[in-house]
Amino acid sequence: MDSFKNIRALVIGAGGGIGQALVEQLAGTANVERLFAASRRNPAGDGDRFSCLALDLEEEDSIARAAASCRDQGGVNLVIVATGLLHQGSRLQPEKSWRALDPEQLMRSFAVNTIGPALVAKHFLPLLPRGERGVFAALSARVGSISDNRLGGWHGYRASKAALNMMIRNLAIELARRNPSALCIGLHPGTVDTPLSSPFQGNVPPGKLFSPGRAARQLLTVIDQATAENNGQLLAWDGQVITP
Repeated sequence: MDSFKNIRALVIGAGGGIGQALVEQLAGTANVERLFAASRRNPAGDGDRFSCLALDLEEEDSIARAAASCRDQGGVNLVIVATGLLHQGSRLQPEKSWRALDPEQLMRSFAVNTIGPALVAKHFLPLLPRGERGVFAALSARVGSISDNRLGGWHGYRASKAALNMMIRNLAIELARRNPSALCIGLHPGTVDTPLSSPFQGNVPPGKLFSPGRAARQLLTVIDQATAENNGQLLAWDGQVITP
């Protein structure tokens, strides 16, 4: 992470596979001076460089409290929203047909995949420093690309991630006006061996199912190498730009 002088990072979704791996990678990075790990189940453990925060994407008050806590502890210059919802037991499964469309499931997908990250941006983009590098990054997905959609299905997940991609683009435009030294980007981690992807790994090509640790390293490299030209873009794990 050489593009930052001193990193003050927040990882939201620290209890998930990718989020936990990002926390571990950042904890071992020499120029990380402060690390915040946020999740719904406030994980135990605080230290000189490390703080745990309770944050629920579906409760804006908890997002605001987490932002106030980060601000009071010196602020942040790197925010990573490492969350996503594809399935949740029998209550929510990816739709294979329009016959499976359900309003409650659609609202839940948008609440977690679109609205939650947007509210995080609302409260955390103002904390990014002026005059030095700052990055807000949210995990999205290639299946949120409208132009890349050849298979259909997974209506709620695709649509909520497409909406997130548009939100990132909108936020990036406003951020460029207010704070030109900061970036807002989306990240596609690839297929990662986590509970989110575990039911759908059968057709993953050899070598394209990443461990959480490898995915975290790749995503941090993409963040480190992102430039002003990438502001508002969705970037894949290998740094390639994914078209909307």
